[in-house]
Amino acid sequence: MSGRAAHADVAITPGPTFLDASRFAATNRRRLSAPGLRTFLAIADLWRLDETQRLLVLGLPSRSTFYAWVKAVREHRDVTLDVDVLLRISAVLGIHQALGILHGTEDAGVAWLRTPHDTPVFGGRPPLDLVCSGTQDGLLAVRRFLDAARGGLHMPPNEVDRDFRPYTDADIVLS
Repeated sequence: MSGRAAHADVAITPGPTFLDASRFAATNRRRLSAPGLRTFLAIADLWRLDETQRLLVLGLPSRSTFYAWVKAVREHRDVTLDVDVLLRISAVLGIHQALGILHGTEDAGVAWLRTPHDTPVFGGRPPLDLVCSGTQDGLLAVRRFLDAARGGLHMPPNEVDRDFRPYTDADIVLS
């Protein structure tokens, strides 16, 4: 029997739809764009990002485009950002939220973002360098790192962890 005949009776059913394309429709992006950009601007002010850093985080739109967006959202007019810019803003919102959960104050979160870290993903540089690298990958790497820390997977030592000692065989009790 040929391979073709063996598969003739197999019905192929489409898998589940994970991503609804309507999420990317202009009307949905328009609904999210102005509030997202206003929130981004507030976070950028808190993080003390300069103009170049803001442009890099947003994927390097031209200065005139960036300032047209800013003017529109400050005047509460509609603006429709593309999917790439919205994804970048979403990553910034996630980073900001995670910093708020992991640190007692906004200042402590910003200090963490601006302090060099030896964790391999940061390579001795501040996480803000990755955030402002101009790539989605940089933003998402910081977002994923903080999400993992929120989940308890890894975070550089803090006060709770300073006296931690790994378990030894002597600590294991079998009864």
